[in-house]
Amino acid sequence: MGGFFGTVSTQKCVTDLFYGTDYQSHLGTKRGGMATYSGEKGFFRSIHNLENTYFRTRFEDELDKFHGKSGIGIVSDTDAQPLLMNSHLGRFALVTVAKINNLEEIAEQLLNENMVLSEFSSGKINQTELIGLLIIKGKSFVDGIENIYRNIHGSCSVLLLTEDGIIAARDSWGRTPIVIGQKEGAMAATSESSAFPNLGYETTYYLGPGEIVRLRPDGMEQLRRPNKGNQICSFLWIYYGFPTSSYEGRNVEEVRFETGRVMGKEDPTEVDTVGGIPDSGNGMALGYSAGHKVPYVRGISKYTPTWPRSFMPTNQEMRNLVAKMKLIPNGAMLQGKRCLFCDDSIVRGTQLRNNAKKLKELGAKEVHMRIACPPLVYACPFINFSASKSELELIARRVIMDLEAPHDKMTKLDDANTVESVDVPQERLQLYTQSDTQEYKRMVEEIARRLNLDSLHFSKLETIVNAIGLHKSQVCTHCFDGSSFYTLKEENVIR
Repeated sequence: MGGFFGTVSTQKCVTDLFYGTDYQSHLGTKRGGMATYSGEKGFFRSIHNLENTYFRTRFEDELDKFHGKSGIGIVSDTDAQPLLMNSHLGRFALVTVAKINNLEEIAEQLLNENMVLSEFSSGKINQTELIGLLIIKGKSFVDGIENIYRNIHGSCSVLLLTEDGIIAARDSWGRTPIVIGQKEGAMAATSESSAFPNLGYETTYYLGPGEIVRLRPDGMEQLRRPNKGNQICSFLWIYYGFPTSSYEGRNVEEVRFETGRVMGKEDPTEVDTVGGIPDSGNGMALGYSAGHKVPYVRGISKYTPTWPRSFMPTNQEMRNLVAKMKLIPNGAMLQGKRCLFCDDSIVRGTQLRNNAKKLKELGAKEVHMRIACPPLVYACPFINFSASKSELELIARRVIMDLEAPHDKMTKLDDANTVESVDVPQERLQLYTQSDTQEYKRMVEEIARRLNLDSLHFSKLETIVNAIGLHKSQVCTHCFDGSSFYTLKEENVIR
């Protein structure tokens, strides 16, 4: 998924815009862009490729080109943005955090209405342009944004930089967040509240699902009330979110710590040390250490000066190499110890298997793994989870297929390239998502065996929901249990 930042001020905004957008860099991986508006000079926009470098390195040398007191920025893992548009609604710039599953269908509909799709990213439809066209079909900005809500399957949150402030609109089911901040003479909207403290903003409001607001330097105006239903992505707290960010008033690091503490308190496994797989596993490991009353030890450290995030390269083989090279185990802290490590999730399992092997080679007596979420059984249809994941890439789903397959159709799951799809009925799949079934226990034991682990435990779904502090119906847990309000027939309507 991506992250955006927008600010409108009584003063020149480029410094806040530059650093506020840069604080989204851990979310997106492909394109970065900023746009500003000046009453005298109009709109200015710049977009750069971030696949081989970081946001700041691309924009530092051109900051003097940005003029005005309002601006929006984006770090995206999809298309080139912001886009500039001129329409009957006026001139505006647009950024989106979105995943549109019916992109081709909407594009065909727009083309049949004689509209033009001119922006392409890597030869594909630019979904931000498509969203812009849906907006300008409306009689107003609000009507146009509601057009998005009515037409797309997936999720979409947007920031519009207009000639009269910034309009922020959160996804109609609230799957991705927008947080509002304020300081003297300025307002801001962001995907990550971690952008606020160093820029002097105080978090003042969390937009509700489908809510639309306009920001001006002196305050916020509500243009559309929030919807009744909320389905915010639970993975924001588990993996995506920066530790200092908060969503729905609940801090990321607090949730990770509490998840680990509960697991540590309940776990009878005897170990000598607890550590985290950097970085998103560290908060859980600290909580596990407190709950299990075992010392926290940095048995693995992340080398950051020259290695990028492991999902930045587009080639999977190179991503695996980056993931391996940036994590450096410390044998001196592991020698002869029964070591337990915490991590946010297991997707393919390739790197974890390699890590377990290396840790034992360095002298760890035992390697145990504790995961902050339940097994990933379903692919996410609502947001971009790093690169798009097929369910066949999920080790839990592949193990289920193997356990369910007839003996003569084994899927050879240790080699992802030889996976043969096995149709598993939905009622059988559901048994593997419930932590008290024999099917679930067999699946976890088999994953542990294939990853060379002495033991493997996943957090229970209720532990995550309790740590987040929202009702289960307000949190999307589709990737764990296949549930979502997306399949409901009724519309998500205003409260």
